Amino acid sequence: MKNKKKKYGIRKFLNDVHLWLGLASGIILFLVCFSGTVLTFEKEIKNVFAEDFKVSGTQAMEIEALTEVLQQEGEVSSVSIPAEAGKPYEFRVKTSPEDRRGTTFYVDPYTGDYMQTKKSSLDDFFMWNFRMHRWLLLDSAIGRPIVGIATIIFFILSLSGVVLWFPKKLKWKNMKSGFKIKTSANWKRINHDLHNTLGFYACIVLVIMTLTGLFWSFEWYREAGSAVLGTKVFNRGGGPSFTSNENITEADLASIASIYNISSEELNYEGTTTISFPSEREQVYKIRKTNDNGWSPVTSDQLVIDRDGTVLNKEIFSEKPLNVQVASLIKPIHTGEIFGTFSKIIYFLACLIATTLPVTGTLIWLNKMKKKKPKNRARKQEERVKTVTE
Repeated sequence: MKNKKKKYGIRKFLNDVHLWLGLASGIILFLVCFSGTVLTFEKEIKNVFAEDFKVSGTQAMEIEALTEVLQQEGEVSSVSIPAEAGKPYEFRVKTSPEDRRGTTFYVDPYTGDYMQTKKSSLDDFFMWNFRMHRWLLLDSAIGRPIVGIATIIFFILSLSGVVLWFPKKLKWKNMKSGFKIKTSANWKRINHDLHNTLGFYACIVLVIMTLTGLFWSFEWYREAGSAVLGTKVFNRGGGPSFTSNENITEADLASIASIYNISSEELNYEGTTTISFPSEREQVYKIRKTNDNGWSPVTSDQLVIDRDGTVLNKEIFSEKPLNVQVASLIKPIHTGEIFGTFSKIIYFLACLIATTLPVTGTLIWLNKMKKKKPKNRARKQEERVKTVTE
């Protein structure tokens, strides 16, 4: 009696999709996930190896005086003042026309001594990983869509992997093995569990990473995401502009110290205050303050203050609509900075697991191929014997 052929159902289809998409994109996903793992703690690693800059004193100098000291290095564009005493101020100085973002200078507020941050081998190392993560070290016009397509594939792999994780019969005794790694088994079983179990645990974070990561890959996705959220994502430079009062005289000008005091009154909590100085484009002060005791280290409240100390605009992050908050947090949600060190650790582990998935998945496929070869040989041998006897 002939064996009935198994039906090609949805589960088999998902398994084939998971297999072949995984094999096709394995190398790219490995490189993107590995570089993403490295980048997770970039700031912390740089801080460990950064040259220590200590400050000492009891009476801080006026910010104007510190600004004048730095003007010999270039155009001073902003200053970040920590809430905690005994820490250096961070000034941004455009040292040349090519230095568009500015160079960071650490300044002792008590003495005026300063130290310019210098480029190190770590900067090159992390930039190499950044270019690998975003563009596979290729030209951005070529690498960006390749990474984007691989990200879409990874999203499909994550969803199909979760569906395949569930057994055909949804009973607890069938499911519980998927929650643990059987370390006492042979290496093939351990490899299977590493792929199946760890992939399941990391799935939610990996889906979040893929959905947010696509905002950098495709303009159509960014526009679609903006339409869904009802507000612009990556709205760089798209905010309202503010014009300074033309009638302000030299005598009316407020000192930077006064601007800082006004911001402290308006935003009455402990936190780092960043003051962007008036520029040719906008003759106003822009203040950003981060609450040290807030729920996230990347959210900030903002003020716009005219040169005479008049508050022109005030934006409290918690008072913004939810869709605007989410849109402004796409990057920290993607990188894991959203909840500080806690979320970074979770993202690091998830990204590390994602790096191993193409490897363990390929090994599973190779092991199955090895099993099929002996069966095929035995079947062919049986057919030959049958032919001879007939």
